[in-house]
Amino acid sequence: MSAGAVVPRLPARAPAESGLAARIFADPRSQAMLAHVRQIGPSDASILIEGQTGTGKDLVARHVHEISARRDGPFLAVSCGAFSEALVDAELFGYEQGAFPGAFEAKGGWFEEADGGTLFLDQIGDLPLPTQSRLLRVLQEREVVRLGGRRGRPIDVRVLAATNVPLEPLIQSGGFRKDLYYRLNVVTLALPALAERPGDILPLARYFIERHAERLGHDVVALSRDAEAALRAHAWPGNVRELENVLHHALLVCRGQAIDAEDLHLAAPPLAATGLPPSTATLDELLEATFARLFEEQPEQAHAYLEEALLRTAYRYCRQNQVHTATLLGLSRNVTRSQLIRIGELRVSKRK
Repeated sequence: MSAGAVVPRLPARAPAESGLAARIFADPRSQAMLAHVRQIGPSDASILIEGQTGTGKDLVARHVHEISARRDGPFLAVSCGAFSEALVDAELFGYEQGAFPGAFEAKGGWFEEADGGTLFLDQIGDLPLPTQSRLLRVLQEREVVRLGGRRGRPIDVRVLAATNVPLEPLIQSGGFRKDLYYRLNVVTLALPALAERPGDILPLARYFIERHAERLGHDVVALSRDAEAALRAHAWPGNVRELENVLHHALLVCRGQAIDAEDLHLAAPPLAATGLPPSTATLDELLEATFARLFEEQPEQAHAYLEEALLRTAYRYCRQNQVHTATLLGLSRNVTRSQLIRIGELRVSKRK
C-alpha cells in the first residue's frame, strides 16, 4: 500500500440481537423484519418506518440504534407534531441569542444534541414545508445553521423517521417534499398492526407487566390462561399502546399473584346497556340518542364534551396526523395542535 493512502474505516461490529428485541418481536412477521434490520442497522442509511399509531415504531428505531456503530452515542426521539410552526425550527436546529423575542441566550437544537448518535423524527408528515426545506439541507450538507445564525455547525447524526400515514398522498397534494421523501426513504420498514402479528402479543404483555410492576413497586405477576386467551382474541385497534395501557390498568386492579381475564377489562359493554338504539338505527337516531343522554346527565358539560369528542375522533380518524385533522375540521394547524395538547392527545417534547 502506498504512503498516504486512505484506509476506509469500517463500522464497528454490531452487538448481537438486543435482549428486548428478541423477547418482544416473536411473531414470524416480526422476526422477518428483525432479520432485515440486522442487515441495514449497522450502516448509516436513513430509514423510514411506516406503521399505524402505537405499533411500536419507537421500539424499532431504538433497536436500530442499539445494533449500529452509534450505540454508544445519544438516541433522541422527537415528535415533529408536538411543536408549533413558530417554534419547530428553533427546536430542531437551535437558535442564536436575539433570534426572536425571548431568545435571551443561544441554544442548540435536537440535531446538535444528537451529534454522534441517532435522531428519531416521529410523525415526520406533520413538519411544515419551510422546515422540510431546512431539514433537507441539513441532511445534504451534514451541518446545521441555528435560527438567527450564519455559521454552519458540522454534525454527525443518523436520522430515522417515522410516519403513521402514507406520505405519497401528501407529496401529491404538495404537503410533503418529494426530494426530502427520497432522502429519508433510503430504507423502508413497514411495521404491521399488532393484530397482524399475534405472536408478539403475549411477549409484549409480559414485558409491560415487568416494566410497570417495577415502576409501581409491585411483585411481577403472571397471566392466567384465561387472560392469555383474552389477549390473543382481542382485535387491538390501539395496537401496542393499547396493550400497554390494558396491562398497566390490570396491574392496578388485580388481586393475587395472577392477572385474570376480568382484570383486563377488554370486553366492550353491550349496546343495549348504553341506552342507545340498536345497530339498525340510522346515524341521526344514534346521534340524537347520544346527545339526549348527555344533556340529561351532564347538561353543564355537554358542549365541552362534544367539542372534545369531535376533535379526538377526527384526530384518530386521520390516524393522528395534525395536518389532515386541521383540514378536516376547517381549523389551522396551530389551533388544532393546541387543542390536541389541551385534551391530552398530544404530548410536547421537552429538552432539559
